[in-house]
Amino acid sequence: MDRPSRNTPIFKKAEEIYKALKTITNLFPEDNEYLKEIKTNLLGDSMIMMAKISGAEAVKLYDIKMENAAIIRKAARDILVDGNTLEMFGFEDAKYYKIVRDLVEEFKILFAEWVEGFNPKHFIVDDWGLFNPPGISRDYIQRDDELNFLYEDDE
Repeated sequence: MDRPSRNTPIFKKAEEIYKALKTITNLFPEDNEYLKEIKTNLLGDSMIMMAKISGAEAVKLYDIKMENAAIIRKAARDILVDGNTLEMFGFEDAKYYKIVRDLVEEFKILFAEWVEGFNPKHFIVDDWGLFNPPGISRDYIQRDDELNFLYEDDE
């Protein structure tokens, strides 16, 4: 099933990060347990990024989009942090990780632009208070007309 989110620049960049990580982590020595664990984390984080982009693209709700965005940011940052440990754990070709770092920096720009495109008017009050649009408190009383977007057809 082809999802429209797969055609977005941010998804394509996340996929590019996954492919680069897959290539680089395939160079890890198979007998190194530490690097095996790091490989699992790196590939998992990159898959989370793609899944959460798709999840955010599939909904209208601002708070769900922002929640997915926060998870994506954490995964991307974890990819950068895990890269710092490769040489320490015996990966002789750690210099190739610069490719991943550069891709994550490119991703960061696309990510910021993508998040700026979230419609803050498409919200249901998050009573946890974490992902409400700017200026909306967790005890905000939402008017019925603010929910009209729920009944609009997707473009």
